[in-house]
Amino acid sequence: MGKMLEIRWHGRGGQGAKTASLLLAEVAFETGKYIQGFPEYGPERMGAPITAYNRISDERITIHSNIYEPDFVVVVDDTLLDVVDVTAGLKRDGGILINTQKDMSEIKEKLNGYEGEVVLVDARKISMATLGKYFPNTPMLAAVVKMTELLDIDEFVKSIEKSFHHKFENKPQVIAPNMEAIKMTLAEVTC
Repeated sequence: MGKMLEIRWHGRGGQGAKTASLLLAEVAFETGKYIQGFPEYGPERMGAPITAYNRISDERITIHSNIYEPDFVVVVDDTLLDVVDVTAGLKRDGGILINTQKDMSEIKEKLNGYEGEVVLVDARKISMATLGKYFPNTPMLAAVVKMTELLDIDEFVKSIEKSFHHKFENKPQVIAPNMEAIKMTLAEVTC
């Protein structure tokens, strides 16, 4: 990687954007990267817009602030495109990943003329097919790893499975469906 990669997550309280950003940090750390993963707290409540951040680097990270010019943005809920400027500060040579069932023309209208890479993923479809419920964070986590090329995919799959075994120690029945969601997303997302 060589340089530090900065990612800003936009979601709504309860959708798992914070959890996904922390899982990404954990997995990156397991592969030898220096990491930061943190939410920005305000008067959050279920359904309210939230922001979370990741910094991932091959070298020690000395910055300790929010991310104002991210390389990548992850939008877990496309309704935020109408209420949050998700492209604010987004670098042109980075990209934006959006969970949506809409087509590219509908989405592009809401991106304030952003000219960088735009990748769409239907995390609802994937999570319903694999988890039986709408949990967009697992598909979005896999999609951001594929889009950013941050980690080797095989290494990511092994590391996230290890993380799931730890996170879901008391609910082992959810590990296989989450791994299925990861693998389905990696197969479906094209960048």
